[in-house]
Amino acid sequence: MADAQSSEHTEQASVGKTVVITGASAGIGEGIARRLAAGGYSLVLAARRRDELERVAADAMRLGAARAVVVPTDVTRRTDVERLRDEAIARAGSFDVWINNAGRGITRHVLDLTDQDIDDTFAANLKSALYGMQVSAGYFMVRGHGHIINNTSFLARVPIATHRSAYNAAKAALNALTANLRVDLRTEYPDIHVTTLMPGMVATAFGRNAIGSPPDTPIYAGPYVQTVEAIAEIVAQTIEHPVAEVYTNPASAEMAQRYFADVAGFEADDRNRWGSAPAR
Repeated sequence: MADAQSSEHTEQASVGKTVVITGASAGIGEGIARRLAAGGYSLVLAARRRDELERVAADAMRLGAARAVVVPTDVTRRTDVERLRDEAIARAGSFDVWINNAGRGITRHVLDLTDQDIDDTFAANLKSALYGMQVSAGYFMVRGHGHIINNTSFLARVPIATHRSAYNAAKAALNALTANLRVDLRTEYPDIHVTTLMPGMVATAFGRNAIGSPPDTPIYAGPYVQTVEAIAEIVAQTIEHPVAEVYTNPASAEMAQRYFADVAGFEADDRNRWGSAPAR
């Protein structure tokens, strides 16, 4: 009975809310879109591939979305992100939540990184979210309320997958920008929430799509891998009950605490390294 009441409350709370999701054409972004659609949200879906966005939008409408607007967007271009904001306002009337979800991995150790690797990885994972934060926060400051959710990574906190080096660095920088924005806004704009979402391993094609990964890289699987649906549910709950940070896997929080309690000891223990195993 309590679960039914909680679900009903979530659906009622979502009525009238519009959510912008970048990287919405596949993976976690698509999963978030499907979950929010089932809750009756209006959606503004952004990614580069129009055909895939149209498919996700059609599914969202079938699942119960109040609206599903498609805006093809290259989030590494500031002008595209500004246009996404403008299209969201013009076609959906407004937006209440902005989720910076787009990103891309890389399979390179630190000593193998090139200038191009750094430029591409930071553009996809850091600058894209910076643009999203700036355009959405500016809009929310005028309205006086809103919610920004940045999808970063547990790997931004603990170096257990060193083959993701540049990705980990970009996500660590995004964690820092997210925290700084949250502190900047908290006094004058207490109703603008800023959340750092840190997934661990998720059952997507993230590893396959990473720069430098073989095209036959398998979808993540195993006991520590979360489903896209599990991540999407956490996002839905975070929208209704905003928090500053959330590790999607409870084990990640415990591991982060162990790491910072004894950095040298943690790094010296090979049991704490995933080596070449894939990680988000």
